[in-house]
Parts: sequence; C-alpha cells; structure tokens
Amino acid sequence: MQLDVLVFAAHPDDAELSMGGTIARLTNSDFKVGIIDLSRGELSTRGSIDTRKEEALKASAILKLTVRENLGLKDGSLKYCDEYLLQIISKIRKYCPKFVFAPYFNDRHPDHIGTSQLVKEAFFYSGLPKIVTEDNEMIQTPYRPQKLFYFMQMYEFKPTFIVDISSTFETKMKSIHAFETQFHNPESIEPETFISQPNFLKYLEARAKIYGFKIGKDYGEPFYCEEEIEFDIINQLQKK
Repeated sequence: MQLDVLVFAAHPDDAELSMGGTIARLTNSDFKVGIIDLSRGELSTRGSIDTRKEEALKASAILKLTVRENLGLKDGSLKYCDEYLLQIISKIRKYCPKFVFAPYFNDRHPDHIGTSQLVKEAFFYSGLPKIVTEDNEMIQTPYRPQKLFYFMQMYEFKPTFIVDISSTFETKMKSIHAFETQFHNPESIEPETFISQPNFLKYLEARAKIYGFKIGKDYGEPFYCEEEIEFDIINQLQKK
C-alpha cells in the first residue's frame, strides 16, 4: 500500500498535537496518510498502554487515517540504534510515502529528539540497495521519499512554511480530546502533568492562532525543512 504522507511520532498523541489539522486537511482531500508511533507511551504518568491504544484508535478514525501502526519500542529509550533504524527503514519502504514528517530535532522531550534522528537517518538509508530489510519474509525494494519535514512540539523554530488549518482546527482538537486520559479532566484522580494542566490546550489554540495570523488565516501549523523548497510564483499568482 502506497501512502502520500507518513508521519513518525515518538508517542501516541504527538502527531495529533503537532499536525492534526494538517493531517485532517490531507485526508479530507482524499490523500492517504499514515502514522507510525514508535512507542506505546508506557512511561506516561496518566493512562495505560491499553487506554492509549484505544484512544489512538479513536483519534485515527477522527483524522480518517489510512493506516496507523505502533512499533512498540521502549518508551524513554528512543535513541539511535541499528535495530530501531532498520524498523523505521522497513516502514518507509513498505508504504513508499512521497513525504515524511518527524519531530523537530530540538525539543524538551529526549524521545522526540531521538525519534527525529532515527527518522532522518532512515529517510536517507531507505534508498540504499545494500541495506536489506524484509516485510512478511519478502526482501523490500529500496525507496527514498521526496522530502522530510519536521513538525513543532514544545520548542519553537522559524518555520519553512505554515499550513492553513482554519477549516480543520476543530477536527484537530477532537483528535486530541480522544486521548482523554492525557489531558485536563476535572473528574480525573490521576496526577497532573505538564500537558494535563487546564491551560495547555488553551496554549495549543493560541499557538495555532499565532501561526495562522502570520499567514493571514485563523489557524496554522508550522513546519521546517532543512532543504530548499520551490515556490511556484506563477501558480500562486494564477490562484483566485
């Protein structure tokens, strides 16, 4: 199965928090999008592996994902190693996406940094024939996507581009609220965390408004690319 976009995230809910609006825009336009969560989030203070799995299923349905997988790698230990690298290469070759998204390479959470490094290296090495991977006991064909883009988590960066998510912001928030154990719930008796504070979701909305304002829209999601991106000025001028 070939995807248009494949998103790699360290934990279930990272993709929704960072680019849920962009994913919803893509799937609403009939593009095929998948998410690969590297870990089950088993070190999370709130919830459990089982609740996170159910919540991820709900969020996936809201975002209309074509596929979602969890690699089951060790939460809190998402650092570079050959075993993890080959698993990510295998997923890139399995789904042959045009674009890959990963966490920005500098962040508050060490797992986000580790995931970013793993995906960057897998993005390159997936195109090398002498690196051999298998899927269902079949040797995979080397494949390298067109571009690697980074999404924003806690630490901010100067975006390469911003996606207008005004039409899908509410869908993004619904997908986030699907992870009900992780965010503010006045009835919860679990310990409060950084992201379960009442103001955290307000912060997310405010940030989306700020990046939306920068492009003259209501809401936006920022992305970064280490490579130059073509700007088709003729196509832009012809848009009504």
